[in-house]
Amino acid sequence: MTDPFLEFKRKQRESWASFTPTATFTTPVAAHLVRFAGIRSGESVLDVATGTGVVAVTAARTGARVSALDLTPELLSEARENARIAGHPEIEWHEGDAEKLPHPDGSFDVVVSQFGHIFAPRAAIALSEMRRVLKPTGRVAFATWPPEHLVGRMFALIARHSPPPPPGATAPPLWGNPAFIGEQLAAGFGEPFFERGTMTFPALSLAHYRRFIEASIGPLRKVIENRANAPDQLSQIRGEFDSLAAPYYVDNQIQQTYLLTRAHAR
Repeated sequence: MTDPFLEFKRKQRESWASFTPTATFTTPVAAHLVRFAGIRSGESVLDVATGTGVVAVTAARTGARVSALDLTPELLSEARENARIAGHPEIEWHEGDAEKLPHPDGSFDVVVSQFGHIFAPRAAIALSEMRRVLKPTGRVAFATWPPEHLVGRMFALIARHSPPPPPGATAPPLWGNPAFIGEQLAAGFGEPFFERGTMTFPALSLAHYRRFIEASIGPLRKVIENRANAPDQLSQIRGEFDSLAAPYYVDNQIQQTYLLTRAHAR
């Protein structure tokens, strides 16, 4: 049977190729996630949807043995370079799909994901794969965007102006809802533990922030590109974005609240 999500994933792989500049601002979050996950020297760690490898490299610096996977080859090239600069060329990199991890059952002590696995279209499949590759005593930890805060609301805005995904797809902001997370974890994990943090993004104005996000966040870039010949629609979407971001802009910084989740396998 043909996977109805293959074309959807192909477009995802292409759209996220522009993400590299944004990774700089997720670097402090990576340290928070690694500490929150309790990653220790000698543990085996898998970073799902690694992007430019900021979590993978941070975990490797603790002495963990790290493998990392992403759908987009351009981001993996950046990740390998980041690992080389940081002095951790031993990290194993794989181009692959969060819904079909290329690892045997019970391979890892810890599976982590920073704002990545949430874009796998089927939540239950992605999480079951993360559970499958964990050892029986393993744990999962991930960072997500709450739907009621800026980034969750931004992705809802993008969804309103984008073609609908295939039926059965999970909206990424759902992964920032503790109730949803608890439901998804229930089959294979114990009670989750949550913690929140704030990622800051320096910007001289709201227009500076929007221009950066339009260029680096693939799904929004597609929305803008698709309206290049519709200036009225383009102006409307940009006005919606600015109105959405304005309450989070304080002292030349955008405040972006995120949620951390940790749970042990059972």
